[in-house]
Amino acid sequence: MCETIREKLRRGSRIIGEVFYGMSVFGWVRELRRSRGEVEKLFVLITFGDIVGLPILPPYYTLRLLPYTIPFLNRWKRSLLRERDLTDLIDLIE
Repeated sequence: MCETIREKLRRGSRIIGEVFYGMSVFGWVRELRRSRGEVEKLFVLITFGDIVGLPILPPYYTLRLLPYTIPFLNRWKRSLLRERDLTDLIDLIE
């Protein structure tokens, strides 16, 4: 009985915390994640733009940065070549 009350209190406090998080900082966190993603896309575009035909940096520097950008390459190519529709543009207007 005591454990169920503790669990209910713990669950209720977690719900209240999530509500306050959503009311106060969720918009900021969402905007920061979006801007971080845009900066990462630009970084990979500058360093590995020659994959899509846009050479900006000489290959020497690109090869030096290769170990750091390997995790982002597949995701970057997918996001760059993905078709955009009207809902994507509306989301950017916010």
